[in-house]
Amino acid sequence: MKYAAFLLSMTLAGAAGAETIHFTTEDYPPYNYREGGEYKGVGYEQTVGLMKYVKADHTIEMMPWARALQLAESERTHCVFTTAHIAERDKRFKWVEPLAIDRNVMIANRASGIKPRSIEEARQYTVGTQRNDYTQDLLERNGFPKIDLATDLKLTFKKLMSGRIDLMPISEKYYEDLKAEGNAIEALFILSEQKFAIACNIDFPDALLAEMQAGLDKLIADGTQKSIFEKYKMPTGD
Repeated sequence: MKYAAFLLSMTLAGAAGAETIHFTTEDYPPYNYREGGEYKGVGYEQTVGLMKYVKADHTIEMMPWARALQLAESERTHCVFTTAHIAERDKRFKWVEPLAIDRNVMIANRASGIKPRSIEEARQYTVGTQRNDYTQDLLERNGFPKIDLATDLKLTFKKLMSGRIDLMPISEKYYEDLKAEGNAIEALFILSEQKFAIACNIDFPDALLAEMQAGLDKLIADGTQKSIFEKYKMPTGD
């Protein structure tokens, strides 16, 4: 009985000492979004799914992207998804991946008549995106001189449709969703292709990171990731 009591006390002590992982994310369908008071999306479902294999509690909070990214960069037990793993971010975080592989396209309001077909032709226009999004890095790295930054992509899209900006880079899937809703937009050229991931603080515990990666690997191996892609009408790579 004493041995059993000792084991129980050690278990409770371990549970009490376990760290809580704090996930932050943004409203960016189909990867993460809020619908009817519930969180949904490709990145969200995979994050919840892989955490079933991790011995730690977790929280998930949706907020503006700049704040979500900043918390993951400054707080030890914070991670942010769905995050593009680009060169500028590589050494700033620890990574769990891939949640998805996605292409980014440059779009225009069809009524504007603007039709650049390359980065070189597009540089003359005002291009909008959300602050601290990976597309801001892409635009700056590719020498775009006129970048309009907003707090979120929905505001940027409103600017595009009202003529306040000329072009906007977005996820290829997000573009397809917006077009299906009846928006008069046109994809002009592919800006980039990137891997989407969970980005954790650079001091995030390695043991927990390994459990998270193992959990994601299981979702990929057992077909769960593919099922999630199909549910949200994402390319499966077949």
